[in-house]
Amino acid sequence: MAVKLTFLGTGTSQGVPLIGCECRVCKSTHAKDKRLRTSVLIEHNNNTFVIDTGPDFRQQMLRENVKKLDAVIFTHEHKDHIAGLDDVRAFNFLQKKPMDVYATQRVQDAIKREFAYAFSDEKYPGIPQINLHTITNTDFTINGTTFIPIEVMHYKMPVKAFRIGNISYITDANFISEEEKEKIKGSEIIIVNALRKEEHVSHFTFNEAIDLMFELEPERAYFTHISHQLGLHTEIQNELPDWIEPAYDGLVVESK
Repeated sequence: MAVKLTFLGTGTSQGVPLIGCECRVCKSTHAKDKRLRTSVLIEHNNNTFVIDTGPDFRQQMLRENVKKLDAVIFTHEHKDHIAGLDDVRAFNFLQKKPMDVYATQRVQDAIKREFAYAFSDEKYPGIPQINLHTITNTDFTINGTTFIPIEVMHYKMPVKAFRIGNISYITDANFISEEEKEKIKGSEIIIVNALRKEEHVSHFTFNEAIDLMFELEPERAYFTHISHQLGLHTEIQNELPDWIEPAYDGLVVESK
């Protein structure tokens, strides 16, 4: 069964436009130049999942009219990827049950620090209800949908990328070992971060992301976690081969 993926957000940690920035990208009125924090919605086998709940999670759920969410899966614990977790409360109410959250032990520890009130012995009315599930580097299945974890490096921080069917999703990375690349190879669609053109300590640059896609050879590739420094959407598109595209908020892709 095909995997459907919706880009909930395609921006870097501060989003685009940045607060107070007067650059031409931040001042652009083009919808594709307005980027919320990076996250995706996965639909497969009558399941609906979100990978990462950044600060814009509530806005993203409203925009896509999501009324059912089976689980949340986290890549890592940086605030631009976990800050919106409190808003799973809406799904607690709609679905009358806790939200299943899948993360490594390190990410779970961060979630418990950031949202301590949700795990307190004294349950304040209305707090988010969360069931934590530990993931490692071993495949796991949720309601018949299998996730293949791929360990990538975000400078010195291990981050989980995921392959779901024929789609591989890689955010916040600047190194992937040869062993982990083997899990990605053969993907029809690969999504990877491409922050900017200048070198960065913890993210692939534009050219590094292009080189990686030529190495892994998907049929289609999409760049995400894009900063205002990379340029206008239309200009980015013009610099890429026709099988690689800069993603934009709301874009929907589907594997065969």
